[in-house]
Amino acid sequence: MQQNLFPKSSPNTPSQNPQKKTSIGQANVAYADASSILTPTKGFLSSYDYSLNPYSGCSFGCNYCYAAFFATTQQNRDNWGYWIKVKDNALQLLTKWRKKPLIDKVIYLSSVTDPYQPVERSLKLTRQLLQELLDYHQVTLLIQTRSPLVTRDIDLLQKFDKAQVNMTITTDDEAVRKAFEPLCPSNKTRLKAIAEVHQAGVESCISLTPLLPVANAHAFAQQMANTGITKYIAQNFHMGKGKFVANTREDALKMMEKMGWNDQKYRDTIKILKKYLPELSEGKDGFSAKKVG
Repeated sequence: MQQNLFPKSSPNTPSQNPQKKTSIGQANVAYADASSILTPTKGFLSSYDYSLNPYSGCSFGCNYCYAAFFATTQQNRDNWGYWIKVKDNALQLLTKWRKKPLIDKVIYLSSVTDPYQPVERSLKLTRQLLQELLDYHQVTLLIQTRSPLVTRDIDLLQKFDKAQVNMTITTDDEAVRKAFEPLCPSNKTRLKAIAEVHQAGVESCISLTPLLPVANAHAFAQQMANTGITKYIAQNFHMGKGKFVANTREDALKMMEKMGWNDQKYRDTIKILKKYLPELSEGKDGFSAKKVG
C-alpha cells in the first residue's frame, strides 16, 4: 500500500499559497531546499556537462522508470510515483552561477525527473530556470520529457542558440501505454505536442526509450515521419535485474514477459522503423550531446 511520505503541512509547504500544492493526483508534494542544482554528468550522459533536475521524484510514476533506483531511500523507491519533492531554492541556486556564467556548456534537463510533470503547470519552476539560463548564460540545452506542457515554453526555447526537445513516446498502443504508463499523457497527445514544437522551429527528437510492445510498426513509423521530425532515438527495455544498473522494475518485467516482448521482437520492430526513419539512433549514441541542436 502506498504510504504517506510527507506530512500534510510543514514550514516548507505553506497551504495558504495556492501555487504550492501539497498533493497532485496520487502524489504528495513536499518543498525543500537543495544543496546544488547543477550536477556534473557521468556514465550514460557523460557527453553533457551538467544535468539539471528541478524536482526529485515524478508523479508520472512509469512502472519501468530507471530513475526510481536513484531515489535516496528504499521507501521512496517502493513508492515511486507517489511523491514529489520540489527544489524550492532551485532558481536561487542557479542565480549564483551569474558570477561564473555557463558559456558553451551542455545541460540535460532532466535526468531523473520530468521537468514538465503536472506540478510544473502551477509552479512554473522549469520555466523560471529556462529564463535564467537565457538571461545570464550561453548554453546548449536538451530537454527530455513526456509531457505536452513543454509547448507552453516554446517562446523561450526559440530564443536559445542551441536547444532541443526530446519527447518520449514509447508505443503506438494505448492499451500498452496504460499498462506501463497509466498516469502519463496519451501517445496521440505527445505526438501532437512534439510536432508543434518542431513546427515552431525548435529542434526536436522523438525518444522511443524504452521501446514498448508496438501494435503496427509500419503505421507507427509513418505517423512519426509525418511530423517532419528526422531525429529518433530507440532503446530496448532493460532486462537485467542488477540493483544499480538503471534497469527495469520487477512489475514491468512481468508485464513484458506476459506480452511476449523480448530482444528479438525489439530488433524486428527496429528494422521496420528504420525503413521509414533512417536517422534513428540507438542507446548512448542517440543521446550524445554532439547530436543536440
